[in-house]
Order: sequence, then C-alpha cells, then structure tokens
Amino acid sequence: MADQKPHWPYPRWIAHRGAGKLAPENTLAAFRVGASHGYRMFECDAKLSADGVVFLLHDDTLDRTTTGHGVGGEQPWSALSQLDAGRWHSRAFAGEPLATLDGVARYCQANACWLNIEIKPTPGMEAQTGRTVAAAAQRLWQDQPGSPPLLTSFQPEALQGAMTTAPDLPRGLLLDTLWAGWLDVARSLECAAVVCNHALWDASLVAQARSAGLRTLAYTVNDDWAAQRLLDLGLDGIITDRVDLFAPRP
Repeated sequence: MADQKPHWPYPRWIAHRGAGKLAPENTLAAFRVGASHGYRMFECDAKLSADGVVFLLHDDTLDRTTTGHGVGGEQPWSALSQLDAGRWHSRAFAGEPLATLDGVARYCQANACWLNIEIKPTPGMEAQTGRTVAAAAQRLWQDQPGSPPLLTSFQPEALQGAMTTAPDLPRGLLLDTLWAGWLDVARSLECAAVVCNHALWDASLVAQARSAGLRTLAYTVNDDWAAQRLLDLGLDGIITDRVDLFAPRP
C-alpha cells in the first residue's frame, strides 16, 4: 500500500467525544450538540459491557462521567443502562443515559454523519474488544458502504482483532509518542491512517506517513495556533473539543 492513499470520504474536522466539553462526552446529547455547530464527523470511545454490549465510555471506570462506580466493563448492560451519564456535566443534561454503538449508528446514518470509533478496551480485553466492535460496526454499516466508520486504537492487539473480523473497515493507529516500530505496526495492521498527538506532527513525520500511504490525523486540537499549524502541514483530520471555536470546513 506504500505511496497509495486509500479512499478517504471523511470530513477534515472531527468533534471529539461528540461535542468536546459542551455536553456530556460520548452521549447522544453530545452528538446532537456537535451537529448543531455544523460538525458531520464525530469521534467516540467504545468498549464492552460484561455481557458483550458495545457502549460508549472513555475511562476504564464509571466514576468520572456517570453515577456508577467501578470498572464499566465488569457490569452488564442491564445495570449500565440505568446510570445517569449527564448529571456530572451540568443540570441541563441530567438523566442522559450511556450510549450504545447501535444508537450512535442510527443517529449518524439518519443525519448523514461519519464516525471515528476509538476501540477503548477494558485492560485485558484488547483482542476481544477489537473483534466485537468491528463485528458490530460491520453489521451496523452494512447498508452504508460509502460511509464506513473509521476504527482506531492505541492498542495494536485491538486493531489486529478488528482487522481479522472486518478487514474491509478502515483502521487507524493512535499514537501519543512515536514508539519504536510504530510505522511497521501500522503497515502490518494495514492501517489507512495514523492519528497522533498534535504536538508530534511536523513536516518530516507527515512525509514519512504519506510515503507509507497513511492518512494523517491529529488530536486533540483546541487552540487557533495549533490548528493553523496542522492545516499548513496539510493534515487530513483534526479532532477538537472546541466545536464552538472552529467552524468545520474543508
């Protein structure tokens, strides 16, 4: 795949966890707020309940963003579905439930939006989470071949599981540091993109990624100067919390 960019239908501007910090992250309420600011692509975090339901949660534990406690992946969906995932943010969102990938897929397809699903496994569940999320995504978007979700993860084992299960869904390797061998791993996982901490990107890294046929994305970009630097570098995707600051544009 070197020197050959894969098909890339996605908008450049991507709303982090639905709407950044304007609404409770990873909820359908956040997607609605992000969409109200003109965003048509969203990033979210997906993991498994104890009984295998794919739901949205960033942290391993429930305590920060819900009324629940403990490791989210150790609880069944019947318990998780009863939690309040909005009250922590503000009174306006009190009562907002946790979202499932099924619900998010319905929202995105009804509103012609794209989705970046970060596979966020409970520790020890990397491969299984990658397989299950990919299988769910393949099922949910089977009638939407022109707008497949982008599957990303910091965990190569999760991306390996996704590749084995749904090889045709595009994948991206997330990087917070340029650890030794990252490019070889991205190639071995047949990634379409690499998604880096925005501070890592420079002209040399962009050239290196492009020479390997990889699209270039950055997270989490919340300042004008950082966004302009990345636009000048020609990045393919910018993930931001500041849906109120950056108007999504080509």
